[in-house]
Amino acid sequence: MVDIEVRIPSLGESVTEAVIARWLKQDGEPVSVDEPILEIETEKAAMEIAAESAGRLRIVKQAGDHVQPGTVVARIVADAPVSAPPPTAAPRAAVSAPPAREPQPIADPTPTLRSVSTPRPPQPGARSHDEEAAAPAASAGVASAREVARAPVDDGADVERVPMTGLRRTIATRLSEARRGAAILTTFNEIDLGALIALRKRYRERFREKHGVDLGLVSLFARAAIGALHDVPIVNARIDGGDIVYHRRVHLGIAVATSRGLVVPVVRNADGRSLADLERAIADVAQRAREAKLAPDDLAGGTFTITNGGVFGSLLSTPLLNPPQSGILGMHKIQDRPVAIDGQVVIRPMMYVALSYDHRLVDGEQAVTFLVRVKEQLEDPARILLDV
Repeated sequence: MVDIEVRIPSLGESVTEAVIARWLKQDGEPVSVDEPILEIETEKAAMEIAAESAGRLRIVKQAGDHVQPGTVVARIVADAPVSAPPPTAAPRAAVSAPPAREPQPIADPTPTLRSVSTPRPPQPGARSHDEEAAAPAASAGVASAREVARAPVDDGADVERVPMTGLRRTIATRLSEARRGAAILTTFNEIDLGALIALRKRYRERFREKHGVDLGLVSLFARAAIGALHDVPIVNARIDGGDIVYHRRVHLGIAVATSRGLVVPVVRNADGRSLADLERAIADVAQRAREAKLAPDDLAGGTFTITNGGVFGSLLSTPLLNPPQSGILGMHKIQDRPVAIDGQVVIRPMMYVALSYDHRLVDGEQAVTFLVRVKEQLEDPARILLDV
């Protein structure tokens, strides 16, 4: 039977390389159909690759290797031919018993390890070439120059240095690009969530029984944001060269914190979904993000983003844009605070909200109007259901 090749799939728009983060199955282990066998990490997210057939895994590329779409990283040997080797295993063991044969199995992984490390030397290597030009040296001199370049890595016993993952490097790059490429401004408001909390408390169990999902705050904020985007469509637009691109649909990005970093999967056509369907979709992308099961397309095409720092206790923040989007809504912690209502000081559950926007495209009046629309709907939840 023909061995099945395990190849790196398409990684999505503008992504041309991935790193094998880890193998979930060891070389030679049996695997079943649709069983996850390895985890790869791109500049945008981490994802798992599953076996397309049952058999025994033969790993070709090692953890840490850089791979491109279409690269064969393993083969799955059908179970039938795998059963043949046991009779020959004894002779091989007998032959490999002498010390002269032992280096051969070890020699195979060595080039792989070297291939993993080859992308790293060019950075310190560039400095050593300069030193060679100034004072020609032998290969031993080049090696010593590289050791000097690496010397700062030893910061003492109290410091641990680890390489940044591809995802973390991308987060750092994109946040820096957001600062440099857009004129980011943030406007704030506060929302009395008393009515929304009361409505949620009253109908939460019934909602769960009927729809099979919880009635979460993020989905309610999402519905309010969608309504505000219809009223102020420029916040759902983006700049493309000398043009303004208006999006007819709302593809809603939901910022999700994972163990590998922040990712923003997209709920497509969020404006066409019911509240229950929106809650279901948000829960789905959030869970798959935490389990590293997002596909590349799940991270592309967002037009507006919601982030909730309140789950970590944040009282106020200025969220950064997710380029090329022009707006991001920041939710925060709900906190009982004294407020003046009808001349009386009362304690109300309040939340600060923030809208960061690209001031090149969105005027201050439009940004404030958007945030006021969100506030009006959440303080009077009937408006969300009635779309008024």
